[in-house]
Amino acid sequence: MIVPALFFYLFAGVCIASAFMVIAAKNPVHSVLFLILAFVNASGLFLLLGAEFLAMMLVVVYVGAVAVLFLFVVMMLDVDFAELRSGFLQYLPVGALVGAVFLAEILLVVGGWVIGANVPRAIAAPTPSPVDISNTEAIGLVLYTRYLYYFQAAGLVLLVAMIGAIVLTLRHRENVKRQNIGEQVARTPEMSIEVRQIKSGQGLS
Repeated sequence: MIVPALFFYLFAGVCIASAFMVIAAKNPVHSVLFLILAFVNASGLFLLLGAEFLAMMLVVVYVGAVAVLFLFVVMMLDVDFAELRSGFLQYLPVGALVGAVFLAEILLVVGGWVIGANVPRAIAAPTPSPVDISNTEAIGLVLYTRYLYYFQAAGLVLLVAMIGAIVLTLRHRENVKRQNIGEQVARTPEMSIEVRQIKSGQGLS
């Protein structure tokens, strides 16, 4: 029991410290690197819990795709962070209000879990017995049977977020020719060509 406890405190401590450095680092590249470190330590905690599928998915999806994508975007874009921080004080009251709401929700959840002694008994076991079925198959059965509609709703939310990010970051440059499918379909021969009757011996002026 001593070795798993040591690994738990090691992964948890590094995860909390790296999560704090994500918001405390001044360089955005360093923030993304600390975010990757937090993901790796969180996957270590999942391994200690016996959820090897979630641990590998956290490393492959978040560290291998999302966090690296964040890093490339931050390094490639010429973002003026000093200009972004200039309007920080005017949004501080709204941000403090949102943070207070989130803190109140967390305290209510934790307080209800601690005070309500019968809450753990009321929650049904979401996964079958690990003896009968593997971890990965159990997660698939739970996601696509009991929580199918929530899973589809989460996918829809992610789709809307992706479309919103594309719309917000799309910039139309001036003096750049672009296709307009509506104009191309509605084009008539009179709009495309001009027929002129030229007399013999005369050229176009």
